[in-house]
Amino acid sequence: MELFEAIFNRRSVRKYTPEKVDDSLLHKIIEAGMYAPSAVNKMPWHFLIIRSADGFSAIMEANPNAGMLKQANVAILVCFDKHLQHDIGYGPVDCSAATQNMLLAAHALGLGACWIGIYPRQNRIDLLHGFFKLPEPIVPFSVISLGYANEEKKMPQRFFKDRIHDGKW
Repeated sequence: MELFEAIFNRRSVRKYTPEKVDDSLLHKIIEAGMYAPSAVNKMPWHFLIIRSADGFSAIMEANPNAGMLKQANVAILVCFDKHLQHDIGYGPVDCSAATQNMLLAAHALGLGACWIGIYPRQNRIDLLHGFFKLPEPIVPFSVISLGYANEEKKMPQRFFKDRIHDGKW
């Protein structure tokens, strides 16, 4: 898939077929996340593969907008290590880049995916930290639901020339 096609046509997919996502695709998506830029190349991320109904339920409890997990057969919890981030506040920025890489990779591989927000909501962070028994320095950042899309979404108009400022506001 051509780069701009992937960027412009990627949509948040919330409906999936029952078809399983092959582990080779899953690992390729995680590899794409690991190739994201990070502050001072610290790469503070960790990725937890989730396949269990209990894990999906915990995520849906933490974020009531995560109902698409009822149809997904796999998800990835993207986390950052407070001890590996360049400085306070850089872990979330780095994980944003990793999450976006993974969403684009999933789309390029023919999968549907959706970014489920965890960070910065402390109640969501605490619930998932406890449920998945994450070590102390690890902070849950986002969840990516994955599957084969069972819905089609058209590319919306998102380019707004009035949001571009050249030199000064």
